[in-house]
Amino acid sequence: MSSRHQPADLNPLQRFGLEVREVRRGRKLTQTQLGKAVGYSTGYVSKAEAGTLMPSEKFAQGCDLTFGTHGLFARLLRRVAEGDHPSWFVPYLQLEWEAHRILDYSTTSIMGVLQTEDYARAIFTAGHPRAAAEIINGKVAARIRRHHILDREATPLLWVVLHESCLRTVVGGQSVMVGQLEHLIFRAGCPGVDIQVIPFSAGAAAAHTQAFTMLEFSGAPAVLYADDVPQGGRIYRSDDAVRMGTEIYDRLRAHALPPDESVAFIKVLTKEYKQ
Repeated sequence: MSSRHQPADLNPLQRFGLEVREVRRGRKLTQTQLGKAVGYSTGYVSKAEAGTLMPSEKFAQGCDLTFGTHGLFARLLRRVAEGDHPSWFVPYLQLEWEAHRILDYSTTSIMGVLQTEDYARAIFTAGHPRAAAEIINGKVAARIRRHHILDREATPLLWVVLHESCLRTVVGGQSVMVGQLEHLIFRAGCPGVDIQVIPFSAGAAAAHTQAFTMLEFSGAPAVLYADDVPQGGRIYRSDDAVRMGTEIYDRLRAHALPPDESVAFIKVLTKEYKQ
């Protein structure tokens, strides 16, 4: 591999693309030939090599099969998804990548997988007010790359319960909130995505519960992840913790608005932000 010769200013996607291009050339394959081998168009290969497109898991696995690199590009792609995240969060990202169902309860901000770029930038800027622009840019890019799990071939089922405070807290200004809420509406219309809003009127049913995420897997036990900022999040694997998390999540869903009413609620708030 050629990573030691790569320019220092390349971002993770560009580094991945450069590795694909150099190995492809080493195997004396054209972009068209590689595309046919992995099941993608020449244009897709070109964008992946240029680092302007987040490649799919299928693409990375196809490269490994075509090049005989034994999982190398699948691992590189995973590192791209993990880049610029704090070390304590990387184990969660690895599990999120593998999960076949994600159940999230958010209390004060939209979960990372559903954040827009502007919303994420406002979050990181507020959380790291003294950080240089390039640091913030790296964190934003890493968060947006997490969107890939909802666009890949093996898309996990995503169920999100949002406390109304997530939607009422103005992050980055009204225009940023309009974009964020419109993105939630868009995602709610995608297959395999359910979004419910738990209103302020639910009272103590939600007020006593901190944000957490349940990850379920095919053929492996579920895990629970909870934030403990600023020390970082923690993954719970015990049966008792997972069972308790499941019970709490079921109660939260019971007190939340149904999905259709939740989308209607978000649309009303979007109009309010536009005024």
